[in-house]
Amino acid sequence: MSPSQAVTPDPRTRHGGAVSDMFTSIASTYDLLNHLLSLNVDRHWRTVTVRTLAPAAEDRVLDLCTGTGDLALALVKRTGARVVGADFSSGMLAVAREKIARRNLTLPLVQADALALPFAPRSFEGAMVAFGVRNFEDLDAGLREMARVLTPGGRLAVLEFSSPDRSPFGHLYQFYFRRVLPLVGRLVSGSPGPYAYLPATVEGFPDAAAFAGKLGAAGMVVLEQKRLTGGIATLHLARKAEGTAPSGTMTP
Repeated sequence: MSPSQAVTPDPRTRHGGAVSDMFTSIASTYDLLNHLLSLNVDRHWRTVTVRTLAPAAEDRVLDLCTGTGDLALALVKRTGARVVGADFSSGMLAVAREKIARRNLTLPLVQADALALPFAPRSFEGAMVAFGVRNFEDLDAGLREMARVLTPGGRLAVLEFSSPDRSPFGHLYQFYFRRVLPLVGRLVSGSPGPYAYLPATVEGFPDAAAFAGKLGAAGMVVLEQKRLTGGIATLHLARKAEGTAPSGTMTP
């Protein structure tokens, strides 16, 4: 599907098929736009995510919503963890496979729906997802699936966009995010919808406290919620519950 043919999903319902088609339509320009629109800060966010998850050398780690594979590749490069990437977009996985082949790495990729993962319970000691949970058609069901495939005590790192405080920086960023980003995204990708869909889904995503509640309801214990780059993104670290544990803290 070409960018001009892509149907932009309704950001309120985020129907899985439409979201998958949208990402497939922009797969060829996805990395360029990520780096361009974030001024390469997205690379730093992924590095922080890998360092925070900190899996052991032989841990099995699921990179859900792996997209073009940047986070999975960052983890493989930094650790000896055994990473499996999963995504529902065939176009994004095709780009990821090309990257993996160029690096002569072994990194299995699976086309899968985050709401019905094709993995047995307790398959992974760790899991991570970058900028993906915001697109789940059913956020609670997706979090339960991630908890299901984790071993007890297994750690989950969720990197997701958030809204900065109402500071001068926050107001400037909101102007950029709502007005400039969709325009540049449309010009580079050739598709008018996806980069207007992005701000709408961020605005509708739960804040840190509400998201922590959803993680808890899914059987996870929140360890830390770390605001990055003035709150443009937030890294949520949790582990699968093994009984009672103290609640997590928000890092300024």
